[in-house]
Amino acid sequence: MKCSCRWILPIAALIAFSGGAYVITHAVWLAERSQAQEATRPMPSSENPLSVEPQKSPEIQASVPPDAASRRTDAEWRKILTAEQYRVTRKKGTETPFSGKYWNATTDGVYRCVCCGAMLFDSRSKFNAGCGWPSFSTAGAAENIKESADYSLGKVRTEVTCKSCGAHLGHLFDDGPQPTGLRYCINSASLKLVPRTAKTETPGSPSADKGRSEKGK
Repeated sequence: MKCSCRWILPIAALIAFSGGAYVITHAVWLAERSQAQEATRPMPSSENPLSVEPQKSPEIQASVPPDAASRRTDAEWRKILTAEQYRVTRKKGTETPFSGKYWNATTDGVYRCVCCGAMLFDSRSKFNAGCGWPSFSTAGAAENIKESADYSLGKVRTEVTCKSCGAHLGHLFDDGPQPTGLRYCINSASLKLVPRTAKTETPGSPSADKGRSEKGK
């Protein structure tokens, strides 16, 4: 029985074209998202003399200086982190769904990087996505988070890492709730939940304003 191979090359070319088109589409999405973030970023005070540089709240400050965290050796990370934290944050691992400490946590507070302590997410943007991992509709401190294209697993995804120390956090998807439409799917092993208190409350937030008004009574 003879096998005709005249359709093999056209089919292979079609598959290659489809895969390339998906990669290009995702790259364009990342570029447009980066441009949108740049457009909405406030003008630095050096360029705009009328602007006032806002003071960062204690929540956004990193517990460990970024330079110190980034200079740590692999051996040092192994000593500091648990085996699961090391596998996820330093080796880009993924914890089993519904097994992490925070996938269904409802405590009011902020989520910091387990490696360097940088503020990453706020519990107010956390929602139940039903996926088994902590999910957030927005970043609590966008300046502490880096987004990069991830081509592993034979598809294109957006990896999310800590900008201060490079820890792998999870991935970003565009199937979240409105108004952002985003879902930051994050490993519990990458996070440390710090309950919200008056001391760590973000200035200008409703809770902070309420606390000040009560003190003034």
